[in-house]
Order: sequence, then structure tokens, then C-alpha cells
Amino acid sequence: MPVIIIGADTSAGLAISNELANPGREVRAFVSDPVIAGDLKRLGVKVALGDVSDDSHIEAAAMHCFTAVLVAEAARDGRERSFARSEADLLESWARAVSNAKVNRVIWVYDGVAPAVEVSEVATVSSADPNLARRVAELDDARVIS
Repeated sequence: MPVIIIGADTSAGLAISNELANPGREVRAFVSDPVIAGDLKRLGVKVALGDVSDDSHIEAAAMHCFTAVLVAEAARDGRERSFARSEADLLESWARAVSNAKVNRVIWVYDGVAPAVEVSEVATVSSADPNLARRVAELDDARVIS
């Protein structure tokens, strides 16, 4: 089932992309960096390039995905974010976008309290987890998460 990684051009996002990319899994990535977009395409990842604060583009990219991995680092790093005034605003817009896209599962990569999302299953993995990429892959592979 398709998985999308929002913020795949962060250090955590790249590790997760590398862990998930394999011929048996459809991986999508939403990034702002065109160089990293090319690298991900070479891994076999389907890439959407744009502003991570544009929730309409996030929603469109997440359509028909089962899982959305939301890497909060992309909400606070040095990239341009034209449509959100704060990290909290951006994370809220992601929550809306993936809810509207009707994904089933959200995995936040975040060390704070994540915004509520209207999906069946939600999990949070700390960005400091030394096994972050493996943990995200396990959650994506799980039959059900609680």
C-alpha cells in the first residue's frame, strides 16, 4: 500500500525513504529540494516537489496513500514556507491535508504533541530514536497500530 513521506528531504526523511524504498512498496516523497528529489527518484521513489506549507499540494500528493509519514523537522528547518506563519500552523495544515486525502494511517516523526488527525490510526516516533527509520517501517508494515 502506498506510503508518502512529507519532509523526505530532511535527515530523518532521507533515512526513512532509504529504509522504505524497495521494489515491493510504493513510496512517495514530498520535498522542497530539487537535488534531493533527483536522488529519491533514482531510488524508485515517486516525488512531488513543492512548498511543504502548501496543504493543497500535500493533500493531492497524499491521495490514495495508506500511510503518511509527517517529518516535523521540515516545519522548522531553513526552507521557505510561504503559506504558514509558524511550525504549529504548518503541522496543523499537514493534519488537515492528510485527513482530507483520506489516508488510513499517520506516523508523526516529532518530539512534541502532534495535532489531531482524522484518520483511523496514528503513531508518533521520536526524531531522536536511534532506530527511527526501522521503527517507521515497522509501523507502516503493521496490520494495525494503536
